[in-house]
Amino acid sequence: MEWHDLSVLVTGATGSFGRKFVEIVLREYKPRRLIIFSRDELKQHEMRQIYDDKVPGSPIRYFIGDVRDRERLYRAFAGVDIVLHAAALKQVPACEYNPFEAVKTNVLGAQNVIEAAIDRGVKKVIAISTDKAVNPVNLYGATKLCAEKMFIQANAYAGAGGTRFAVCRYGNVVASRGSVIPLFARQRENGVVTVTDPRMTRFWITLEQGVRFVLRCLELMRGGEIFVPKIPSMNIMDLVEAVAPGCRVEYIGIRPGEKLHEVLISEDEARHTVDVGDMYVIKPLHPWWQTGNWSEGTPLPDGFRYSSDKNEWWLRVEQLQDLIATYGFAPDVERTPHGGKLE
Repeated sequence: MEWHDLSVLVTGATGSFGRKFVEIVLREYKPRRLIIFSRDELKQHEMRQIYDDKVPGSPIRYFIGDVRDRERLYRAFAGVDIVLHAAALKQVPACEYNPFEAVKTNVLGAQNVIEAAIDRGVKKVIAISTDKAVNPVNLYGATKLCAEKMFIQANAYAGAGGTRFAVCRYGNVVASRGSVIPLFARQRENGVVTVTDPRMTRFWITLEQGVRFVLRCLELMRGGEIFVPKIPSMNIMDLVEAVAPGCRVEYIGIRPGEKLHEVLISEDEARHTVDVGDMYVIKPLHPWWQTGNWSEGTPLPDGFRYSSDKNEWWLRVEQLQDLIATYGFAPDVERTPHGGKLE
């Protein structure tokens, strides 16, 4: 893609993903226009202070708006070539307590994005999803599963030669808003860290890795795929040791809607998934899908399940310490330097 000719819009662009996306795309891709679409005017003001004074002739445009508002999306999508849909209500407890609001933003908002993109002639749309959409046990995961299904089937609504839709699905983002890392860092000041269950495992990805994965999928997408990166797992007790060594651990039990382990590809999905090296591509089971698409990939073995507890790639304590140090959450203790890094 010739980025200098493209107009790009990001929904939820003042969130963790959006801010990192803007940083990388402005520095390395230099699109003709980059539209920040979000409902938080304070964060947009803060973003202006970072970029508008430092980038001569900045391509950034700021739209106050909510994905619940279809008319505002229609206005914002005028002349847009690429849409990254990152806006969502993401906190599991908040979605459990406010289910109607979660549905309005994560499901109906997704429908609004799809319809506006098709009607405005957007070329490519990628939705950002989560491991919680696989076999969901909480409302947040259920709404993201609905959104995934809608974005994949949107290719049929767009018709041949119309807007192409795909999904990027990955795990927990290191040190993002709502991450357990800042919580552990605060708790270590009191010497007591709360853990739901010592057996818990999670997939981990950095913000920069997530953004670069999405950018690569934009180049590769043919319309209809769910892209899943190969990323490492970590055990919650290793994370505690990395962030708050020596602290007493208090076990508080799994919260409503929480899993012991997360899954990025279920056994049922694995039957129509291919391995393409550093990622998996889940192909849709719809009549409009071209069966030759991703024929270069390797089919997965029977019974394959990509879950955080069965992963072959793990981050251990020393690697986690190196990782969290880059985000300013490392404990003030002496430790042996370790060469292991999250690549």
